[in-house]
Amino acid sequence: MPDPMRIRATEKDGIVDVKILMRHDMETGQRKDAAGKTIPAWFINQVNAKVQGKDVFNANFGSAISKDPFLNFKYKGSKGDKLTVTWSDSKGEKRTDEILVS
Repeated sequence: MPDPMRIRATEKDGIVDVKILMRHDMETGQRKDAAGKTIPAWFINQVNAKVQGKDVFNANFGSAISKDPFLNFKYKGSKGDKLTVTWSDSKGEKRTDEILVS
């Protein structure tokens, strides 16, 4: 199972600031290993954030995103909201983490 995301969500004046660090190697499919063989592409291709079951953020990534991607976005919300963040990658792996907005 992939490593947990590091998520911080803080509310100020009705605006929630969300910061997410996702642990992932994000291979482009263009690098070669020590033997000269191409390392297959493997990257996060979809990210979704929901609050109380409603989408607040959606993204589609490609192979050009760096290792361990960092996201920062804002939405209108309040303290105590349950934020659920899910990503899936090109190999079909998924990770979901939840936090409460502080």
